[in-house]
Amino acid sequence: MPILLIAYFAFRNTSYRNWILILFSFAFYAWGEPVWIILLILASIIGYLFALGIEKYRGTWLAKAQFIVAIAINIGILGFFKYSGFLVDTIHSLLPIQLPHPEVTLPIGISFFTFEIICYLTDVYKGRIAAPRSPKKLLLYVSFFPHLVAGPIIRYTDIEHQIENPTVTMSGFSEGITRFMIGLGKKVIIANLLGESVGNLLGPSAGTPSMMGTWFGVVLFALQIYFDFSGYSDMAIGLGKMFGFNLRENFNYPYISKSAGEFWRRWNMSLGGFFRDYVYIPLGGNQRFYLRNLFVVWFLTGFWHGASWNFIIWGLYFGLLIYLERLFLGKWLDKLPTFVAYLYSTLAMLIGWVWFYFTDLSAAISAFKSMFHLSGGAFITTEVELYFKENLLLFIIAIIASTPLFKWSFNRIFASNEKLKQNIATFAVPIINLIILIVATILLIGSTYNPFLYYRF
Repeated sequence: MPILLIAYFAFRNTSYRNWILILFSFAFYAWGEPVWIILLILASIIGYLFALGIEKYRGTWLAKAQFIVAIAINIGILGFFKYSGFLVDTIHSLLPIQLPHPEVTLPIGISFFTFEIICYLTDVYKGRIAAPRSPKKLLLYVSFFPHLVAGPIIRYTDIEHQIENPTVTMSGFSEGITRFMIGLGKKVIIANLLGESVGNLLGPSAGTPSMMGTWFGVVLFALQIYFDFSGYSDMAIGLGKMFGFNLRENFNYPYISKSAGEFWRRWNMSLGGFFRDYVYIPLGGNQRFYLRNLFVVWFLTGFWHGASWNFIIWGLYFGLLIYLERLFLGKWLDKLPTFVAYLYSTLAMLIGWVWFYFTDLSAAISAFKSMFHLSGGAFITTEVELYFKENLLLFIIAIIASTPLFKWSFNRIFASNEKLKQNIATFAVPIINLIILIVATILLIGSTYNPFLYYRF
């Protein structure tokens, strides 16, 4: 990172800066996936060449044919690496035949960069953008390291003009550092610490789970995955700002939602926007075959997250909730006290996260039995009580931090004195950033538990 910053700001020429970002982005990806750097480059070149062909023959059958082939190639790449093993396992379970099981590793970020290339090709085909003549722009769009391996999913239209004219300012760079530090704190200080307890409460080492232990573990996982993924998104947005790029927001306090529909307007907004604009609306949206379109989108949303029936059930579960909310449940919730809507939404989210955490169908069913005290386990154990007491402060901080309470309180307290508010922010923010960096560094050095949950998607 220091070498990149020196190299980037050593030049004023935007073209040179973009090539530096491209080279360092590919080096960043190769650091974690040296084998699959070839796949990333190949996917980018395929997208670039097909877009030129679509642009050249726009309005003819050749453009449509090239678009279909290009989309099929990208889906085929994603399908081979991510779903071929799942497909073979499913065939084995249904038919008395034995196929060789493909032994392929999942390239980091493949779900994200293939979707971005699909966005790009679709926008070129629809005439929303012109295919750039230089491969540099597409290479930077696909490989830009802040969002490369775990999102947010950005569209070429989001950064087309920023690639040509990135706005690099001291204030933007400063905001980028702060945003990055917020994300780092979310991930390392909160998500990782929560994750250790989640594994102890829900993992194989938990033994016979108690009812309250399972509920507590699911609540902690819900908080862990929020701070893990939103933390990564914050870091990506912060890094983008440091280089003059404004990436789209990906989270908007989803746990204050009053319905499943609202939750998905606040959670992973870039993915929701992709399925809305590139799948749901083209299929007919609300106007034609609405029910089919809704469940196709939620089937694909679940399947995108992982090659497992649990993920598919998870997606269809949310599709059913959203359908029921549009049918009648939403009207009922509007008439009830607000806390009832919050309670419903929270319970719905927690049940959904059970399908998400356990990738094995039988494990998820066992967890549900435990949650509703049907497995014969204890109501609560001494070990669970100990975990709760040890993590109570972290638990409370995580709940509060998952809401806009801190931001709201700060703005409310200093609403009448904008100058004092700015002065406090100016002096306090660098100190807070430094504290987060020190604490996160200590935790990273002292712990081996540092997974990014969304790397597996």
